[in-house]
Amino acid sequence: MRCPYCASQDSQVKDSRPAEDGAAIRRRRVCPDCGGRFTTFERVQLRELQVLKKSGRRVPFDRDKLARSVQVALRKRPVEADRVERMISGIVRQLESTGESEITSDQIGLLVMEALRGLDEIAYVRFASVYRDFREARDFAAVLGELEDARSDGEPADDPREP
Repeated sequence: MRCPYCASQDSQVKDSRPAEDGAAIRRRRVCPDCGGRFTTFERVQLRELQVLKKSGRRVPFDRDKLARSVQVALRKRPVEADRVERMISGIVRQLESTGESEITSDQIGLLVMEALRGLDEIAYVRFASVYRDFREARDFAAVLGELEDARSDGEPADDPREP
């Protein structure tokens, strides 16, 4: 594994342990050249996924990009990091289990919205505002109305502060 500090090709594993409920392995590494310490994660990848963008371009699926977009929606929200990681892992498993090697950005967006709706309603609205490309205040009102309708249909509202 290449050192992120000095780009040395040699690093040593100092500690390994399961992470993400056994879905990944967390490795603490040290670079013998510069002494830098860093962490890597090893995950099972069932297939190489390609994302078909709205523009028609195809790009490799990037789990880190998915995690960053979720983190932006959850910024300053009281949601535990392990719940977020489980949510992201669940979305990736759903995408990999479709049997398709190509997925659309819309499929990813819908899965993220569905997961965020159950995790934190504020994050859901934030993500929806970007994903659905809100242009005016009434777009927010429509999403809030959807949340209210779902509650009145008997779906419980999750409190992200409760385990």
